[in-house]
Amino acid sequence: MKKALFLSASLLLVSAAAFAQGYVPRVHGNILADDKGRLYIKDSSRRYYLQDPKPTYTLAQLKGNPKGDTKGIAFYFGDNNFKGLLYYGLIPYGDSKHPQPVYFKEAAPITNGSAFINIADKLKGKYDMVGWEKSGAGTIGYRVLNEKGEILYDGIVGFTGKGPFKVAPTIIEGPFVNLLTHNGVTISFETNEAVKATLSVGGKVFTDSKATHHHEVEIKGLQPDSTYSYTVSTGTHQQTYSFTTAPKPGSRQFFTFSYASDSRNGNGGGERNVYGANYYIMKKMMALNNHKGIAFAQFSGDLIDGYLADKGEINLQYANWKRAIEPFAHYFPVYISMGNHEALSAYFTEEGGKTLEIDKFPYATESAEAVFADNFVNPKNGPASEDGTSYDPDLKAQDFPSYNENVFYYTYDNVGVVVLNSNYWYAPNTDFVNVSGGNIHGYIMDKQLEWLDSTIKLLEEDKNIDHVFLTLHTPMFPNGGHVKDDMWYSGNNQFRPYVRGQALDKGIIQRRDQLLHIIVNKSTKVAAVLTGDEHNYCTTEIGPNTPIYPEDWTMPRQQLTRTIMQINNGAAGAPYYAQEQTPWTKFTDGFTTQNAVVYFHVEGKSIEVEVVNPDTLEEIESFILRKP
Repeated sequence: MKKALFLSASLLLVSAAAFAQGYVPRVHGNILADDKGRLYIKDSSRRYYLQDPKPTYTLAQLKGNPKGDTKGIAFYFGDNNFKGLLYYGLIPYGDSKHPQPVYFKEAAPITNGSAFINIADKLKGKYDMVGWEKSGAGTIGYRVLNEKGEILYDGIVGFTGKGPFKVAPTIIEGPFVNLLTHNGVTISFETNEAVKATLSVGGKVFTDSKATHHHEVEIKGLQPDSTYSYTVSTGTHQQTYSFTTAPKPGSRQFFTFSYASDSRNGNGGGERNVYGANYYIMKKMMALNNHKGIAFAQFSGDLIDGYLADKGEINLQYANWKRAIEPFAHYFPVYISMGNHEALSAYFTEEGGKTLEIDKFPYATESAEAVFADNFVNPKNGPASEDGTSYDPDLKAQDFPSYNENVFYYTYDNVGVVVLNSNYWYAPNTDFVNVSGGNIHGYIMDKQLEWLDSTIKLLEEDKNIDHVFLTLHTPMFPNGGHVKDDMWYSGNNQFRPYVRGQALDKGIIQRRDQLLHIIVNKSTKVAAVLTGDEHNYCTTEIGPNTPIYPEDWTMPRQQLTRTIMQINNGAAGAPYYAQEQTPWTKFTDGFTTQNAVVYFHVEGKSIEVEVVNPDTLEEIESFILRKP
C-alpha cells in the first residue's frame, strides 16, 4: 500500500508558452490549462488540478550542509523547527573490508535545526581509532533522527585539520562496482563537492576530465576471472577495495548469483525503516551475499517506499537504500530495476475529492524513469522508449519516458539476465486510468515487448549462453497480495493502458500470453522468471498443464510447449502478504512469508537453487532447477 502524501494548498502554474512548447506530454490528451495557467485533468464536469506537494524531507536537507569549525563540524538542516538527534562516529577505513561508522557513546542534539560534532574534545585520545590527531584527517559517519526517534538518513563527512577543522572532499556514496564483464568494469561514486577524483587499478590511474559530484569511471582491457585492487582518491582521503572480473564468456565455471526484491520500509521500527528502506534486512542480505561469495546480485524493484512527488525526497530514500548495500557493493555488482514503489508522480486533485497520479513530467528530467537512471548505473542496451508505436501521438517528437537504464540485459559467463520494467509510465489510479491516461501496474507496452523478443532471440543464438533468466517486478502468476492486479487482475482482461484517451488493443492477460509465448515457446534457454511485488517467497510451475485462465475465458488460449519456473521473492523486508487462491494454486510450492534471498548455483548446464532467510540463516528450501 502506498503512503499517504501531504498536499499543500498551492497549485502549480504553467505559462501558456510552456504549455504550447510541450511541457505537458502529448500522450495525455485531457490535461488542460485554465485561464489562470493552472493545469488540470478534465473528467466530464470535474477538474483535478495539479498540486505542488511539500516534501517531508529531502536529501539536500538531511545532508545537513556541514561546515568546519574551530572545534569540529557544524550542521544546519534548513528548518529552525527541526529537532532530533545526530549520532556520529569515526569510520576506520582499512580496519575492515566493509568499513562502517563506530558510533560514539553519546549523540549531539539537534535543536533549532542545528547540531554540532565536537571532534576536538570528544573524539580524541582513546576515542581516536583513526589517528586524526596525528594525520590531521579523518572521516565521520553520522545518523539523523527526528524527535520521534525515526531514523532519517545516514551521512558521511570527511575533515582535515586538528582544530580548526575543515570539511574535506569526501565520497558520500559508494564506490560501487557496476557493469562487470570479463574484461572491464565501471566504478561509480558520489562526492560532497565537485572534484577531480582519481581511480587507480591494475597499474593505471584514471582521473576525471572535469570536477564533478557524480563519478563513473569505465575501465577496459582487464583479464578474465582476475581479482583487481582499486583505490579511489579525493585529495587527502582515499579508499581501497577490490573486484573480480567475470570468466571469459562460455567458460562454464561454477559461480553463484542472488535474487531478491521488495525492500521498502517494514514494520517494527529502528533500522527496518530508515526513511523509506528496510535497512536492516538489506544489510543482512548483503552480508550473506558476501559470505556466499556471489558473482553479482539482481534486485528487481520496490527498493523504497516511494510514491512521492518531489525529486529531492525520492533521492533521499534511494540514498538510504544505497547506504544499506554500500559496504558490500564495493566488491560486486548489484543490478537494480524498477517497481511500482519507485513511482515519482504528478498529483492532480479534485477539490475535496479524489487524487489522480501520473508519471511526473517533464519526462526527460522529472519522471520516475529519469530519476531512477540518475541514481543507478545499469547497462544502456535497452529500447529507447514507446515512441514510434501505433499509439504514439506525434512521431516527430519524444512523447514517452525513456527506457534508458531501466530496461536492459547483461551476461555473466554462460548466463544471460533480461530485465524488464513492468511499471513503466505508471499511473497508480488503475480504475481512473481512462481519465488520467498512463500505464497500469504490470503491463509491458509494445516497444518493450518487441525488444524482449529480439533480445531473447539474440541470447538463443549466442553459443556461450546456456541459461537465460527474465526478471520483472510483477508476477505473471500472482499468489498472495497482488492477485487483484499484476498480470492477472482477478482474471479481468479489460485492464490496459490508455494513451491520449484511447485504450490499447491488448488487455493485461493477452499481453501476459504474448510474453509467455516469447519466453516459453520461442526459447529453449529461459529457465525461470524472477518476480517480486508480492511480499513472500514461492515457486510456480508454468507449463502445458498449468491452468492460467479464468473459468469464463472465451478468447484464444496460449498453448505452452515446455515448462519453466516462476520464482517470486518479494521478501526483502517489505510487510508480508499471505497466500490467496488462484487457478494455479496447486502448481505453487514453497510459499513462505519469511525474509528470503534466492541463490542460483550455476555450474555448466546445471543450476541448483538455495533459498535462505538472511535474518536467521535458516535454509528455507533447495532444489534442482536444471540438470546437465
